[in-house]
Amino acid sequence: MRPLMHPALVNGRFGDPAVYVERLFERHAVLFDLGDIAALPPRRIIRIDDVFVSHAHIDHFVGFDRLLRVLVGREKTVKIWGPSGIGERVGHKLQGYQWNLVDRYLNELAFIVTEVDASRATRTVRFRLKNAFIGEELGRGRLDGGLVQAEPMFRVSTAVLDHHGPCLGFAIAETAHLNVWKTRLAALGLPTGSWLRELKRAVAENRPDDHPIRIDARRGGPSSRQMPLGALRDVVTVTAGQKIGYITDVADTPTNRDAIVRLVKGADILFIEAPFAQADVALAAERAHLTTAAAGEIARAAAVSRIEPFHFSARYEGQAARMLGEVEAAFAKPDEAVQSRIRRMTP
Repeated sequence: MRPLMHPALVNGRFGDPAVYVERLFERHAVLFDLGDIAALPPRRIIRIDDVFVSHAHIDHFVGFDRLLRVLVGREKTVKIWGPSGIGERVGHKLQGYQWNLVDRYLNELAFIVTEVDASRATRTVRFRLKNAFIGEELGRGRLDGGLVQAEPMFRVSTAVLDHHGPCLGFAIAETAHLNVWKTRLAALGLPTGSWLRELKRAVAENRPDDHPIRIDARRGGPSSRQMPLGALRDVVTVTAGQKIGYITDVADTPTNRDAIVRLVKGADILFIEAPFAQADVALAAERAHLTTAAAGEIARAAAVSRIEPFHFSARYEGQAARMLGEVEAAFAKPDEAVQSRIRRMTP
């Protein structure tokens, strides 16, 4: 199965937390945490539609200013999710600038910010450039089973964890993995092309058989035409989708462990913090963080396929191999020889 979600650690294992998830064949991206994102070029920042913030410590939130700077002047709506108080904090950041010339902008930039409290109650606020980013209350609600966002092609769930206060963990999963058989296309005399994205979306949304699909013309071939979805269903196969977990800044408590395992169970990739070596377990407990061993144990309990540890403390600079080795040892099953199941990620 060719993965459609391609995640990358923006700042490596030692830098500010931020995981950029690009969706193959789509001009859209998801960002987990808003640490320093200077390493992301503007063309990639422009694709970000959804931002999921674990909490508002500076190393997880300082990148908001860069996001704002790149997007001002563009027609764009960005949805931001975070713990209680994230709406107020976004508002304070926006009001730190003077917006007396907003009438000169042709395009509207909007941030729709939803905060989740410990009881899963939500509050949503909108900030619009043409309104000088004055907060507009959009309403309150409650999450159904931790589901924060449901799109035709993917879903995002959250768990409220503890780190000297509430901190959100996240999991993003494809609703289904859709694969196009080129041999079946050829048998129908149909070309490949961008029209296949619409076909996949129609299948994912379970549209009726008479739903029309516009087929782009092949260069030099016949003109574009339409076919009903029912005649094209056999071109697409549907299998279980990819799942990615994101966990950072959590205390190593039984309650946190249980909630994390439920959230990321069976993930293909788990990004999980491992700031401290196992020898420094007391320091990790004092600062409400995980150790390398705890990260590996949680990933094993959740039966994830691959673990990507990050947020290593600067005190271990130059000791990445040691940190990775400790995570690998804890992640391996007790009756298995330790083997490397960590792939180095690049932005």
